[in-house]
Amino acid sequence: MTPDSPDLSNFSLLDIFCLEVETQMALLNDNLLAIEREPDADDATKAKRLEALMRGAHSIKGAARIVGLDRAVGVAHTMEDCFVAAQNGELSITPAAVDVLLNGVDWFAQLQQLSAPELAPWLATQADEIAQLQADIAALLTDAPAPAAAPASSSPALSSRSPSPPSANPAASPIAIAPVPAPATIAGDRTVRVSTDNLNQLMALAGEAVVEANWLQPFMDSLLQLRQDNRQFLRALETLQQETALPESVAQQLQTISQQAQGSQQVLSDRLGHLEQFSQRFHQLSDHLYREVIASHMRPFADGVQGFPRMVRDLAKQAGKQIRLTIVGSNTQVDRDILDQLEAPLTHMLRNAIAHGIESPADRQVAGKPAEGCITLEASHRAGMLSITVSDDGSGIDQAQLRRSIVQKGLTTAALAAQLSDSELLEFLFLPGFSTASQISEIAGRGVGLDIAKSMVQKVGGLLRVSSKLGQGTRFHFQLPLTLSVIRALLVEIAGEPYAFGLTRIDQVLMVPQADVQVSENHPYIVVDDANVSLVAAPQVLELPETATPERSRWPVVILSDQTHRYGLVVDRFLGERDLVVRPLDPRLGKVPDISAAALTEDGLPLLIIDVADLVRSIDQLVSGGQLQWSQQSVNATATRQQRILVVDDSITVREMERKLLQNQGYHVDVAVNGMEGWNTVRTGDYDLVISDIDMPRMNGIELVRKIKTHPQLHTVPVIIVSYKDCQADQLAGLEVGADYYLTKSSFHDNSLLDAVTDLIGVSG
Repeated sequence: MTPDSPDLSNFSLLDIFCLEVETQMALLNDNLLAIEREPDADDATKAKRLEALMRGAHSIKGAARIVGLDRAVGVAHTMEDCFVAAQNGELSITPAAVDVLLNGVDWFAQLQQLSAPELAPWLATQADEIAQLQADIAALLTDAPAPAAAPASSSPALSSRSPSPPSANPAASPIAIAPVPAPATIAGDRTVRVSTDNLNQLMALAGEAVVEANWLQPFMDSLLQLRQDNRQFLRALETLQQETALPESVAQQLQTISQQAQGSQQVLSDRLGHLEQFSQRFHQLSDHLYREVIASHMRPFADGVQGFPRMVRDLAKQAGKQIRLTIVGSNTQVDRDILDQLEAPLTHMLRNAIAHGIESPADRQVAGKPAEGCITLEASHRAGMLSITVSDDGSGIDQAQLRRSIVQKGLTTAALAAQLSDSELLEFLFLPGFSTASQISEIAGRGVGLDIAKSMVQKVGGLLRVSSKLGQGTRFHFQLPLTLSVIRALLVEIAGEPYAFGLTRIDQVLMVPQADVQVSENHPYIVVDDANVSLVAAPQVLELPETATPERSRWPVVILSDQTHRYGLVVDRFLGERDLVVRPLDPRLGKVPDISAAALTEDGLPLLIIDVADLVRSIDQLVSGGQLQWSQQSVNATATRQQRILVVDDSITVREMERKLLQNQGYHVDVAVNGMEGWNTVRTGDYDLVISDIDMPRMNGIELVRKIKTHPQLHTVPVIIVSYKDCQADQLAGLEVGADYYLTKSSFHDNSLLDAVTDLIGVSG
């Protein structure tokens, strides 16, 4: 085995044969359909396709001979003869010939699905069918036209081989063809089969590596604090030596201790520098590993849709229609789990488009359209999401008929149906069993299967929309997360514990002022987008023990909804956004109410990921049962916590002005005299806000903001830049690195600074 060869040591010969058949079936399907679709292609293109077909059949034949499947050898050998004859110009692959050859591909597809114990009995029962299939394929050679003057093959050595009729015993037929060399492969295209369990384990280990890398930062912070404490000890020792009259022996001992402490301080500083360099390298390495493992969990979109062109071709012929399927974005990377779940919804939509979307050739021509209809399947990455669109240029959805169907089925009244918007009306298509088709064909009924698509999309936290224009066609648009292995999540604290919400599954995140909370029948609610939204205490829904409710002036609220209900979940506080490696719960736990999965925080602690759909159902049950309770203390809560602010400025005048201004408003204020001291202080303290100057020695304000906003634990701390200069370049630089506000120092003369502070962290009690 060469170093570049895939490791197949754990596969049986039959497994390897099935892998070979699976690969070659896709090649045979694609090239046969291409030949049928483009009969007038140039000679070079035809030759390339025939070469690929011949190689595919030859590869299957060789693999079948290795595992002793003589009947499979015979079928593949006869198909290969046809392709070689076509290369020599002795056979024209017509649409009728494509039908026969595709039957051979289908037979291999059935064979490939069987396990080892099933093979022999199945082949025995299929003897007559196999013989008929082989005879049908061989008949193509018998009916072939006279040899053309110039062969179409681009491979003289291969095209010189004349086809031989199938023998009664195909395994005994001599093989006159020389071994066909495998086509050259590009190193980046080589693939190895890896089980899902292996990939999930790699993903978990890569996530742990990232967690371990992040653990170094608080360890460094503790060493930094130790160095500061040691520096203070040295200063105290120097003061003792200078200001206290001590016996000479004691003074010498203190001098020795001072020298040793200075040496320790130097060693500590050196080691901190080395540790910081190691931390950066380790963090970069673990992050690179993490991203590579995520990439290994992705597959090109083409892998999940390679059977669709054949399906569309066969169903279109069955329906007496001419339809072309165009696939755009075949190389778009899709999470393998999402790709597997997409197969059923996309299949239903394509079948619906064929049966009830695309018109017959005659109807299309009457409508001024080409006889051939077009279905487009497109995949792309947009705005950090996977976008998949299924569109057709068919008759579209008759919305007047849809309104009548809704009323006839008793889903709403005629008056309400008449008031529905286009988007609201089309949502009825996703109800289970809903259909507007006057006749249900064997292929599909418009609407059948769309509820499956909707359920799949909701399960993975995506969106599905439909639009249609009568006479012009229908368009379904999926918006899905790029991967299910890693999610971007909002972390919150509930009853003292961290929980996560996938960002794609929440509507809004609000800090609701106490004044905006209204109460009806001892239950609070807020107004969002001109609609009342009930507030629900998270601990009660999750059945967590009640903790002392902190009094506050603003409530952290996560807005959640399903198709019919909308609620505001009140949490203790927001912890910021994170990328989380999703870990499934132990299956022995069964379905845990309101929880979908687990993950690890950056410091290695476990947290649970909320199942939003399940949570909304739980809230519905509590509401319908009248079990939601709010104490009057919670409803009338006010703020008492004193917020902590760090002011960083090298001007003592500015520092003291800001300190007094903020302390008069009830905030606790600490100060730092330059950017480096500010950086060290914010890492070892617990601050709600940082206010920084720009032009400072040792580290300027822009660099300080950048360090804060890229720090794993500090990046959620809001930062205000206050500068002497009203400079647009400085303002842009500050905002680009993540500053939340940029103010000039003239703001001391009005309420701009205090307004900004209140906006970011609220009023301190």
